[in-house]
Amino acid sequence: MKPYLQATKIINYDHPSIQLLAKRLAQGKESDEAIAKACFMFVRDEIRHSGDHKDPVMTIKASEVLKERTGWCYAKSHLLAALLRANGIPTGLAYQRLSCSEYEEEVYCLHGLNWVYLKAYGWYRVDARGNKEGVDAQFTPPLEKLAFAPQENEYDIKGNFSDPLPEVLEALYCNNSYEKMVGNFPDIGEKR
Repeated sequence: MKPYLQATKIINYDHPSIQLLAKRLAQGKESDEAIAKACFMFVRDEIRHSGDHKDPVMTIKASEVLKERTGWCYAKSHLLAALLRANGIPTGLAYQRLSCSEYEEEVYCLHGLNWVYLKAYGWYRVDARGNKEGVDAQFTPPLEKLAFAPQENEYDIKGNFSDPLPEVLEALYCNNSYEKMVGNFPDIGEKR
Protein backbone atom coordinates (compact mmCIF):
# COMPACT_ATOMS: atom_id res chain seq x y z
CA MET A 1 0.00 0.00 0.00
CA LYS A 2 2.99 2.30 0.46
CA PRO A 3 2.96 3.80 -3.09
CA TYR A 4 -0.73 4.67 -2.64
CA LEU A 5 -0.03 6.64 0.54
CA GLN A 6 3.01 8.66 -0.58
CA ALA A 7 3.21 12.36 -1.30
CA THR A 8 4.63 12.98 -4.77
CA LYS A 9 5.46 15.98 -6.94
CA ILE A 10 1.91 15.90 -8.37
CA ILE A 11 -0.04 14.41 -5.47
CA ASN A 12 1.60 16.86 -3.09
CA TYR A 13 -0.45 16.35 0.05
CA ASP A 14 2.43 17.65 2.13
CA HIS A 15 1.44 21.16 0.97
CA PRO A 16 -0.04 23.18 3.88
CA SER A 17 -3.30 24.00 2.07
CA ILE A 18 -3.93 20.30 1.34
CA GLN A 19 -3.11 19.34 4.93
CA LEU A 20 -5.50 21.94 6.31
CA LEU A 21 -8.40 20.97 4.04
CA ALA A 22 -7.85 17.23 4.54
CA LYS A 23 -8.02 17.70 8.30
CA ARG A 24 -11.15 19.87 8.03
CA LEU A 25 -12.94 17.37 5.77
CA ALA A 26 -12.14 14.49 8.16
CA GLN A 27 -13.21 16.34 11.29
CA GLY A 28 -15.89 14.47 13.22
CA LYS A 29 -15.86 11.49 10.85
CA GLU A 30 -15.25 8.05 12.37
CA SER A 31 -14.73 5.80 9.34
CA ASP A 32 -12.51 5.82 6.27
CA GLU A 33 -15.69 5.59 4.19
CA ALA A 34 -17.13 8.80 5.71
CA ILE A 35 -13.83 10.65 5.22
CA ALA A 36 -13.51 9.40 1.64
CA LYS A 37 -17.05 10.50 0.84
CA ALA A 38 -16.46 13.99 2.28
CA CYS A 39 -13.28 14.38 0.20
CA PHE A 40 -15.01 13.04 -2.92
CA MET A 41 -17.97 15.40 -2.53
CA PHE A 42 -15.66 18.39 -2.04
CA VAL A 43 -13.63 17.70 -5.19
CA ARG A 44 -16.68 16.76 -7.27
CA ASP A 45 -18.80 19.74 -6.23
CA GLU A 46 -16.40 22.53 -5.21
CA ILE A 47 -13.72 22.23 -7.89
CA ARG A 48 -14.81 23.26 -11.37
CA HIS A 49 -14.16 20.98 -14.35
CA SER A 50 -11.99 23.03 -16.73
CA GLY A 51 -13.68 21.60 -19.81
CA ASP A 52 -17.20 22.31 -18.62
CA HIS A 53 -16.37 25.90 -17.71
CA LYS A 54 -13.71 26.62 -20.38
CA ASP A 55 -11.43 27.85 -17.63
CA PRO A 56 -8.28 29.50 -19.03
CA VAL A 57 -5.96 28.40 -16.20
CA MET A 58 -4.31 24.95 -16.32
CA THR A 59 -3.66 23.03 -13.11
CA ILE A 60 -1.65 19.87 -12.55
CA LYS A 61 -0.46 19.52 -8.94
CA ALA A 62 -3.06 18.90 -6.25
CA SER A 63 -2.16 22.16 -4.51
CA GLU A 64 -2.66 24.11 -7.77
CA VAL A 65 -6.09 22.55 -8.29
CA LEU A 66 -7.10 23.57 -4.79
CA LYS A 67 -5.73 27.10 -5.14
CA GLU A 68 -7.36 27.77 -8.52
CA ARG A 69 -10.53 25.73 -7.78
CA THR A 70 -10.46 24.24 -11.29
CA GLY A 71 -8.96 21.32 -13.17
CA TRP A 72 -9.50 18.79 -15.91
CA CYS A 73 -10.60 15.35 -14.70
CA TYR A 74 -6.94 14.32 -14.35
CA ALA A 75 -6.08 17.27 -12.12
CA LYS A 76 -9.21 16.75 -10.03
CA SER A 77 -8.17 13.12 -9.50
CA HIS A 78 -4.77 14.38 -8.30
CA LEU A 79 -6.46 16.57 -5.69
CA LEU A 80 -8.75 13.78 -4.52
CA ALA A 81 -5.78 11.42 -4.19
CA ALA A 82 -3.91 14.05 -2.16
CA LEU A 83 -6.80 14.68 0.23
CA LEU A 84 -7.37 10.97 0.80
CA ARG A 85 -3.68 10.12 1.20
CA ALA A 86 -3.32 12.99 3.66
CA ASN A 87 -6.01 11.23 5.70
CA GLY A 88 -4.19 7.87 5.52
CA ILE A 89 -6.52 6.35 2.92
CA PRO A 90 -4.67 4.51 0.12
CA THR A 91 -5.59 6.08 -3.21
CA GLY A 92 -4.54 5.42 -6.78
CA LEU A 93 -5.32 6.81 -10.19
CA ALA A 94 -7.53 5.09 -12.76
CA TYR A 95 -8.20 5.88 -16.40
CA GLN A 96 -10.74 5.19 -19.10
CA ARG A 97 -10.34 5.69 -22.84
CA LEU A 98 -13.45 7.50 -24.02
CA SER A 99 -14.79 9.43 -26.98
CA CYS A 100 -14.16 13.16 -26.62
CA SER A 101 -16.85 14.08 -29.14
CA GLU A 102 -18.29 16.77 -26.87
CA TYR A 103 -15.10 18.71 -27.60
CA GLU A 104 -13.99 17.39 -30.98
CA GLU A 105 -15.60 14.85 -33.34
CA GLU A 106 -14.07 11.38 -33.77
CA VAL A 107 -11.38 11.93 -31.13
CA TYR A 108 -10.65 9.65 -28.19
CA CYS A 109 -8.89 10.60 -24.99
CA LEU A 110 -8.07 9.41 -21.53
CA HIS A 111 -10.41 10.24 -18.67
CA GLY A 112 -8.99 10.39 -15.13
CA LEU A 113 -10.62 9.03 -11.99
CA ASN A 114 -9.50 7.32 -8.75
CA TRP A 115 -9.14 4.02 -6.96
CA VAL A 116 -9.79 4.29 -3.21
CA TYR A 117 -9.07 1.54 -0.70
CA LEU A 118 -11.94 1.25 1.79
CA LYS A 119 -11.53 -1.17 4.70
CA ALA A 120 -15.05 -2.59 4.31
CA TYR A 121 -14.88 -3.12 0.54
CA GLY A 122 -11.31 -3.10 -0.76
CA TRP A 123 -10.43 -1.12 -3.89
CA TYR A 124 -13.31 0.98 -5.19
CA ARG A 125 -13.39 3.39 -8.15
CA VAL A 126 -14.81 6.91 -7.84
CA ASP A 127 -15.07 9.73 -10.35
CA ALA A 128 -14.96 13.28 -8.99
CA ARG A 129 -14.99 14.89 -12.45
CA GLY A 130 -18.07 16.96 -11.63
CA ASN A 131 -21.70 16.38 -12.47
CA LYS A 132 -23.69 18.10 -15.19
CA GLU A 133 -26.59 17.18 -17.44
CA GLY A 134 -26.04 13.55 -18.44
CA VAL A 135 -23.28 12.99 -15.86
CA ASP A 136 -24.18 11.74 -12.39
CA ALA A 137 -21.14 10.34 -10.57
CA GLN A 138 -21.82 9.28 -6.96
CA PHE A 139 -20.04 7.77 -3.95
CA THR A 140 -22.08 4.61 -3.27
CA PRO A 141 -19.75 1.76 -2.21
CA PRO A 142 -19.59 -1.02 -3.04
CA LEU A 143 -21.50 -0.05 -6.20
CA GLU A 144 -19.63 2.11 -8.71
CA LYS A 145 -21.51 5.11 -10.07
CA LEU A 146 -18.94 6.66 -12.40
CA ALA A 147 -19.40 9.63 -14.71
CA PHE A 148 -19.14 7.46 -17.81
CA ALA A 149 -19.77 3.81 -18.69
CA PRO A 150 -17.59 2.75 -21.63
CA GLN A 151 -19.52 2.45 -24.91
CA GLU A 152 -18.47 1.06 -28.29
CA ASN A 153 -14.71 1.52 -28.88
CA GLU A 154 -14.26 2.79 -25.30
CA TYR A 155 -12.74 0.89 -22.37
CA ASP A 156 -11.33 0.96 -18.86
CA ILE A 157 -7.53 1.11 -18.69
CA LYS A 158 -6.25 -1.81 -16.63
CA GLY A 159 -4.24 -0.84 -13.59
CA ASN A 160 -4.18 1.12 -10.37
CA PHE A 161 -1.51 3.78 -10.76
CA SER A 162 0.24 5.48 -7.86
CA ASP A 163 1.34 8.35 -10.13
CA PRO A 164 -0.21 9.91 -13.25
CA LEU A 165 0.44 8.29 -16.62
CA PRO A 166 3.21 10.02 -18.62
CA GLU A 167 0.74 10.78 -21.43
CA VAL A 168 -1.46 12.69 -18.99
CA LEU A 169 1.41 14.74 -17.55
CA GLU A 170 2.75 15.57 -21.00
CA ALA A 171 -0.68 16.82 -22.13
CA LEU A 172 -1.15 18.91 -18.99
CA TYR A 173 2.32 20.45 -19.13
CA CYS A 174 2.32 21.13 -22.89
CA ASN A 175 -1.20 22.54 -23.27
CA ASN A 176 -1.51 25.61 -21.09
CA SER A 177 -4.99 26.73 -22.17
CA TYR A 178 -8.46 25.33 -22.70
CA GLU A 179 -8.12 25.70 -26.49
CA LYS A 180 -4.78 23.91 -26.65
CA MET A 181 -5.95 21.06 -24.42
CA VAL A 182 -9.09 20.45 -26.47
CA GLY A 183 -6.94 19.86 -29.54
CA ASN A 184 -4.39 17.69 -27.73
CA PHE A 185 -6.05 15.48 -25.13
CA PRO A 186 -3.91 12.67 -23.74
CA ASP A 187 -4.49 9.30 -25.35
CA ILE A 188 -2.77 5.95 -25.41
CA GLY A 189 -4.10 4.77 -28.76
CA GLU A 190 -4.06 1.00 -28.42
CA LYS A 191 -5.80 -0.99 -25.72
CA ARG A 192 -3.61 -1.57 -22.66
